[in-house]
Amino acid sequence: MTDAWWSLPLTVVAYLLARKLAAKINISIINPLLVAMAIVIPILLLTHIPYTRYFAGSTFLNQLLQPAVVALALPLYEQMHQIRARWKTIISVCFIGSITAMVSGTAIALWMGATPEIAATIMPKSVTTPIAMAVSGSLHGIPAISAICVLIAGVLGAVFGHMLLNLFRVHSKSSRGLAIGNASHALGTARAAEIDYQEGAFSSLALVICGIITSLLAPFLFPLLMHWLG
Repeated sequence: MTDAWWSLPLTVVAYLLARKLAAKINISIINPLLVAMAIVIPILLLTHIPYTRYFAGSTFLNQLLQPAVVALALPLYEQMHQIRARWKTIISVCFIGSITAMVSGTAIALWMGATPEIAATIMPKSVTTPIAMAVSGSLHGIPAISAICVLIAGVLGAVFGHMLLNLFRVHSKSSRGLAIGNASHALGTARAAEIDYQEGAFSSLALVICGIITSLLAPFLFPLLMHWLG
């Protein structure tokens, strides 16, 4: 934690500046996380500070990720009446979405010449980071690269997800939330919650369900995909 004295303030200040910019310029591409990364990365490169030092100094913030995910249970509880009424549809949507995310990512990787190790790394890209890293490791992938894939999927979903939903005229809050949570996990859920509380609740629900489905099915689905496509 010797680097916490500069790493923590740098992260917090960069994010607050990014939030302020995002509030002033209401464009989806100006995502606070994306802007904060654009601030922090050049600083690390210019000062020749290794990422490992920056990450170690920000351990406290990283540890807050798990309670932050648990906190998403509150909007779920408040939407419980709707969830009970539509639970069959919700489970079906999350199941189809999870299978589609795993199959499409793995198939595209293999068709582009990726090794089985890289294909296993990409497979859990659409679930939250701890689950993705655990699934990747169980499939003999590279958990660190899986975390990067998760970050990319989350940023893309947070930036372009609502644009695509508007383009295809998807107006139902529950449908929009399930789609975002299915494809772009916690980062997309945070963006959905900023736009609409109910949408954020369904997104957090999809995040949890898709994480469970992926962790259960990936060990069985990956060998089948390798047999058919490898």
